[in-house]
Formats: sequence, structure tokens, C-alpha cells
Amino acid sequence: MRIVVSGASGLIGSALVDALRLDGHEVTRLVRREPTRPDEQRWDPAGGRLDPDVLSGADAVVHLAGAGVGDRRWTSGYKATLIDSRVDGTTTIATAAARADKPPRTLISASGIDYYGDTGDREIREDAPPGNTFLADLCRAWEGSTAPAAEAGVRVVHLRTSLVLSPSGGLLGRLKPLFKLGLGGPLGTGRQYWPVVSLRDVVAAIQFLIVTESISGPVNLTTPEPVTNAEFTAEFGRQLHRPTVLKVPAFALRIALADFADEGVLRGLRAVPGVLLDHGFTFTDPTPASALRYALR
Repeated sequence: MRIVVSGASGLIGSALVDALRLDGHEVTRLVRREPTRPDEQRWDPAGGRLDPDVLSGADAVVHLAGAGVGDRRWTSGYKATLIDSRVDGTTTIATAAARADKPPRTLISASGIDYYGDTGDREIREDAPPGNTFLADLCRAWEGSTAPAAEAGVRVVHLRTSLVLSPSGGLLGRLKPLFKLGLGGPLGTGRQYWPVVSLRDVVAAIQFLIVTESISGPVNLTTPEPVTNAEFTAEFGRQLHRPTVLKVPAFALRIALADFADEGVLRGLRAVPGVLLDHGFTFTDPTPASALRYALR
């Protein structure tokens, strides 16, 4: 199969490209600089420029590019960056797909589990309505930007991804040094549900979605057995053999992280991967505990 990937240098993208190539697929990586390798093609997401011929005839396009939600403090300027990097890039991909002589069969486009907002301890599947937070609005606009491709008959899948646990980088890359020093602990009350998923399950799920043509629309990428932040924290400490008694109060998180504290850390979201489970996908790491073991190996 010929598969085009944006965001190929990121945490998920780089692992996905390696897995696809290991399976014998031809992968084209979209880059924003001058291409230096035969497998690279240039695009300009901010300027809306991508040659439709790059996507023409592709079996799938996997669009993962976008500024990191937790990479910086949420100033008004960075909020605009988060919106633009997602909406502009997705619009560019979807428009090029629609204009291609032979539109790609499938567009798998990144989104976020925060589409649902703060839902407390209610179990959330893909048919739940959107929330009314900044991140929920961002996800709704992000997913809506795929409309040109869908209108051209391309099968579109929205990856509502949760916090990804990986042996390198990502969430654990930031938390592990603190926990190793015994400085880890619940965030806020710790009672909020924290959806997580292992990187290898994300990659496997994307590969599954590429070939499962009966799936379209939103797909939650999270472990089937969600736990609270306090439970996640306690398990993290157990696996590192470190105490986790130091709670981080909500006000301190708000000072450090601004709006991201309430929307990305303190909010509760008990999401489950209903679509994947209904279609027979098997998780290698079905619990946060097993996802942690993989990531801390």
C-alpha cells in the first residue's frame, strides 16, 4: 500500500512510519522544509499549499501534524497557534485530497479525546456530544476541516487520541524524573479520570483503521479500562518503587499551566474505545497499568 503521513517526525508519526515500512508499505512523508530524501514531499500547511498529485492514488493519508497542546503555557497567542496549526493543516490536506485526480481512499486525521470536555465519571463513547471548552471547540473545528475530503468521497476517520504513554518522550518523559525523585503525586483531587493509551496500541490502531474500511468518523484511542489520576499516579509510583504522597494542588497547576490546567490536567474524562472494541481490535495494553509497564520497560 502507498501511505502518505504528515507529522512523521513526531512521537506517533515516527513510530507509525517505522511500523508501516516494516510491514512492507511505501511511505511518503510530508515535510515543511526542502525535501532531502526520496520519500519526502514538501507542503506548506499555513499557506494552504500541497500538490494534489502527492496524494493522488494513495491508499491512505495519515494526518498527524499540529502544535503540541501541552508544550507551552496557553497564552492567547499560543491558543491561536494551536488552532491554526490544526485547522490550516487539515484544510490543506483535505482540499488537496479532494482535488487529486484519484483521491486517496482513506484520510485518517488526528483529533483529541478532549472533544468531549469535562464529563466527570460518566462513561463516554464516540456518540457523546462535544463539550464547551476551548479544547472541545478546537477538536470540533479540527474535525470539521476534513469536510472537503469527505465531500469528495474519501473515507474519513478522526483519531480522538488520549495521553500517549511511550518509552521515549511524551507524557512520561516529563513525569518520570519527578517520580524517580519521589516528588510524584495526584494532581488536584486525583479523582478525575485520566484517559491514556500506549504508543504501540496507537500505532496498531492506526494500522487497523487503514485496512478496516467499515470504520469512519470518530474513534477513541484510549485504554478500555480507564482509571482516575490518583489510581494512575499510585500505579506509576509502584512500578518505579517510589512514594506518591505529594499532592499537587489545583491552584499551583493553574499558576503554572494557566487554562491548560483545567482543560488538560484537572478535567475528568472517562472515555472508552467503543468503535475499536466493536470492530474486534485487540489492545496489547488494555489497562493503564500495562501501558505503564510498556512505557517504563
